Amino acid sequence: MNDDVSKRRLGRGLAALIGEMDQPMPVDTARPGVSADRMVPIEFVSRNPRNPRRFFDDGELHELASSIRQHGIVQPVVVRTMASSQFEIIAGERRWRAAQLAGLIEIPVIVRDVDDKTALEIAIVENVQRSDLNPLEEALGYEQLMAEYGYTQNDLGEIIGKSRSHVANSLRLLKLPEPVRDLLAAGSLSAGHARALVPTSDPIALARTIVSKGMSVRDAERLAQNDIKAQSEPKTLAHQKDQKDSDTLALERTLSDALGLDVAINHKASGGQIKISYKSLEQLEEICRLLERR
Repeated sequence: MNDDVSKRRLGRGLAALIGEMDQPMPVDTARPGVSADRMVPIEFVSRNPRNPRRFFDDGELHELASSIRQHGIVQPVVVRTMASSQFEIIAGERRWRAAQLAGLIEIPVIVRDVDDKTALEIAIVENVQRSDLNPLEEALGYEQLMAEYGYTQNDLGEIIGKSRSHVANSLRLLKLPEPVRDLLAAGSLSAGHARALVPTSDPIALARTIVSKGMSVRDAERLAQNDIKAQSEPKTLAHQKDQKDSDTLALERTLSDALGLDVAINHKASGGQIKISYKSLEQLEEICRLLERR
């Protein structure tokens, strides 16, 4: 069995496992790695330091805590065994945090005996499917899976149920400087705003302009295109003939978004060139696969 087939099967297996998380599991000795629901002291449960989700809204946590005080935890927290009577969260950190605010002494859990790799995959899939990750957390999660476990963008797309271009565009956000990432994580900028800033000369200044003026994504794209156009303007009249027009810049942006890579078009009356920049053999292989499909 080749790696592609095994990873596709893994993706389906994860999807099935995520589905199981919504229901209590009966004791079944024929199914290894699955334990019945149980109540455990909340101090025996700890967060997963590798959880891709980093930001939790305080207001939402207090609202959930109020609900938990009245109705309890409706959906158990999914954990894995780490040591004797100690558990680490795979999915459900938000519920665990709210339970602490609500003053619960113990919480319901479902135990899954999985390794570090599978725990990270489940955490990312569960959060992406529930739209719990902000765009930056999502991108960092993808980067972590690719760096630590050798996943390609195609593999991740199959596992999380998203297109390869979605994964590629998410990863492009990691090219942004830290102050812009902070605005993205806080929700002041959307992923659409942030993607427009990636190829600009001063994304920090442009990001602050977008936030202060409450610009739409379309307005942000125009602002970014004007900046890119200004970068390409010739310094002397002798180079004016090489200046790219707005249509060419827009086409570069469209192709770059579709591929998740930097694209440059050099168009002349007699013809031209398209340059696609890649940084790894994996990206080159994906470009080749896309061209072969055509």
